[in-house]
Amino acid sequence: MKQIEVVAAIIRKGDRIFATQRGYGEWKDWWEFPGGKMEAGETPEEALVREIREELSAEISVDEFLCTVEYDYPKFHLTMHCYLCSLIGEALHLNEHEAAKWLAKDELDSVKWLPADVIVVQTIKRGLHQGAGAADPR
Repeated sequence: MKQIEVVAAIIRKGDRIFATQRGYGEWKDWWEFPGGKMEAGETPEEALVREIREELSAEISVDEFLCTVEYDYPKFHLTMHCYLCSLIGEALHLNEHEAAKWLAKDELDSVKWLPADVIVVQTIKRGLHQGAGAADPR
């Protein structure tokens, strides 16, 4: 099975988390955390900064490792490294997504998340980012 390794930014502002809606492909209209594939020689943090710049024309700080999700989609196996991030500045522009929302923790279930992102949402809701559990992928 094909293996894909990606990074995802869980961008926080106050008590809200940024979600984006895919505008293309097999999973069009599903929601996800922004990010993308790591390039050769990049750290996960470097990949996140680059991907968010490309997808959202935004600058972020990568604050804290949250979790790594392993998920088998029908056509590939996904490894997704997720980091809590903050915006540097207010600028955000949707270069690849068709919509975006800032969601409070109790609103996270209001959108149709991609299957691997559902696992991240569950982690956020359980509050595991407060130091318990996951290992940094580096």
